[in-house]
Amino acid sequence: MEVEGRPSARKPSWLKVSLPTHPNFFRVADTLKTHGLHTVCRSARCPNIAECWSEKTATFLLLGDVCTRACGFCAVDKGAPGPVEKDEPVRVAAAANAFGLSYVVLTSVTRDDLPDGGASVFARTVAALRDTIPDVRVETLIPDFQGDERSLKTVIAARPEIVNHNLEVPEPLYPAIGRPRERYRRSVRLLEAAGRLGAVTKSGLMLGLGETEEDIDRTLSDLRKAGCELLTMGQYLQPSRAHAAVRKYYSPEEFAVWKRTALERGFRAVEAGPLVRSSYRARKMADLGAERRRN
Repeated sequence: MEVEGRPSARKPSWLKVSLPTHPNFFRVADTLKTHGLHTVCRSARCPNIAECWSEKTATFLLLGDVCTRACGFCAVDKGAPGPVEKDEPVRVAAAANAFGLSYVVLTSVTRDDLPDGGASVFARTVAALRDTIPDVRVETLIPDFQGDERSLKTVIAARPEIVNHNLEVPEPLYPAIGRPRERYRRSVRLLEAAGRLGAVTKSGLMLGLGETEEDIDRTLSDLRKAGCELLTMGQYLQPSRAHAAVRKYYSPEEFAVWKRTALERGFRAVEAGPLVRSSYRARKMADLGAERRRN
């Protein structure tokens, strides 16, 4: 399969979202601008940005807003990223404190140009958050670090409550998003290693790029075998005509079926729906997963 840049079919009604009007949305935008920070909400054109920012939550995007990879589904800018900003962890902590957050999600662009892939920046940001906000909980949505377990250990040593790494799509569709198929197995091994090192792991899938039911089912099995406990499933939306095209729009009812299937497979918490993204209702998922683990 190859990325086919063509317009997708008309979006169904359940994918429509409202424009931001809540004052909190604009306060969040101003705070991020003041601290010179990026979010995946804006860089990846998340459809939930109005809802989340209105609730004063955002997913911080570390290490700039330019990615060294060119995945066929992603709206984040690609190219040569700028230098690492040493004070970024402190600025993230200050913004999170200004929002009044007690649960923070950190992610980053992929930085294959850095020796550790940016793992040390994740670790320093977790530390800065803990120094600034008492009892803060942190979820790290990490890249694959090119499979380097030393980088993974650097992140886990900072003791984030959740280590999230997205498979994105089933293995047969990796060429369709501009990734070699072997990177699927590398990501599964990363999640497995994170669990072995003591982390609670989470992953996410996009549906709508041409996967079969068997593809999805096999991917759920791979994640569970790797020890993954938490899962998000959402609808892929084509950012532009140059990106991979949508092959199917899944209905809310179809997502509900896959959510039940995933829970039956043993995932402790699942968010599945057309607008669900990796960090959507992240705190709720973490709380539910922890409760089910205790029980």
